[in-house]
Amino acid sequence: MIETLSEHASFGGVQGFYRHESAAIGLPMKFGVFVPPQARGPGAGPVPALVWLAGLTCNEETFAIKAGAQRVAAALGLMLVTPDTSPRSTGVAGADTDWDFGTAAGFYLDATQAPWAERWRMESYITQDLLAALAQHFPLRPQATGLFGHSMGGHGALTLGLRHPDLFRSVSAFSPIAAPMQCPWGVKAFTGYLGGSAQDRSAWAAHDATELVRAGKRLAPGAPALLVDQGEADKFLAEQLHPHLLEAACLQADVPLVLRRHAGYDHGYFFIASFIEDHLRHHAQALAQ
Repeated sequence: MIETLSEHASFGGVQGFYRHESAAIGLPMKFGVFVPPQARGPGAGPVPALVWLAGLTCNEETFAIKAGAQRVAAALGLMLVTPDTSPRSTGVAGADTDWDFGTAAGFYLDATQAPWAERWRMESYITQDLLAALAQHFPLRPQATGLFGHSMGGHGALTLGLRHPDLFRSVSAFSPIAAPMQCPWGVKAFTGYLGGSAQDRSAWAAHDATELVRAGKRLAPGAPALLVDQGEADKFLAEQLHPHLLEAACLQADVPLVLRRHAGYDHGYFFIASFIEDHLRHHAQALAQ
């Protein structure tokens, strides 16, 4: 059962925002869906879907409003899905203290440490509850789902794509946190959600894209190369993102990666909007097979 919060005509399709109960999280979660014209009206049929994982401080509306993706998605017949970035209104003490941890900063993993373990279960939410709701309530073509994201969401796209190749047929990212075990954002999140002891830290690598590639994880059979776009004027590049570490791991492990560096572009949605069409076409080609 889902609740419709709002729906808006867009490029012959519909951009909607919805809420449903999440069994994994135990609270209502919001998400957005753009349904293209090919899935509506006479002769309509199921279409491939792309799930976008947003970054720190963002929510289910950010990509839909800022990326300008609906026009191209409508032309290509792609459904766009935008889940929220964390549980909301949890009542957990300290959840709203920091902008880079807690609310709007779920890091797309299942926490194991109190008080986060009960509600911060974003990996289970994305891979179970969200996909199940889409299959039940929207014209989603079976086994034709791709995954992409930005920053924290780029980290989520890479790690969930590598951890669940049976669910996601194609993966790409903008400015991902590519080696979270080696940056302040990742260390803070992993320490809080997964624990900071030596024993706890042994589990961190399962949520680090660079380490997953080194450990032999791969995308779905037949998937296209990982596509990663990175702005060279990104203020977070040197300290937080480390795409060069992912690049080196992919080269050593013979994992196809297309890493594009763009002079003058920063970390924001002007960068994403500039290259979003490339990503949509990258996924559309893969999901059409």
